[in-house]
Amino acid sequence: MKESFEIKCKLNVKPSEIYNAWLDSELHTKMTGGEAVCNHEINTVFTAWDEYISGKNIELIPNKKIVQTWRTVEFNESDEDSTVTILLVEIENGTEVTLTHTNIPDGQTQYKKGWEDHYFNPMKTFFEKQ
Repeated sequence: MKESFEIKCKLNVKPSEIYNAWLDSELHTKMTGGEAVCNHEINTVFTAWDEYISGKNIELIPNKKIVQTWRTVEFNESDEDSTVTILLVEIENGTEVTLTHTNIPDGQTQYKKGWEDHYFNPMKTFFEKQ
């Protein structure tokens, strides 16, 4: 059975700031600390964390939802892409970010901690400085 999980965090910025940073190469790189090449177009390929991560934008609802195929260099060539869904909900004093990661290859349980260590924690620092 494929692995999946959901994690949430609150950031003290508007959903539009998170949405734009996620899909902008320069901002995504600054936000996470790893080089990213990405954009705001459906069916376009992106890379993140110095090409450790790659995928494609499959659904974009401005300032509300990002859905991407997702894989790392640790996936076997025969592994299907996993799917990452980011929901952005405006709340008092900021945004609740919910990230759902599904269809992760069996045994690759490290990604939940990776999202927290390499995305959510750096994002909090990045947006606090804004």
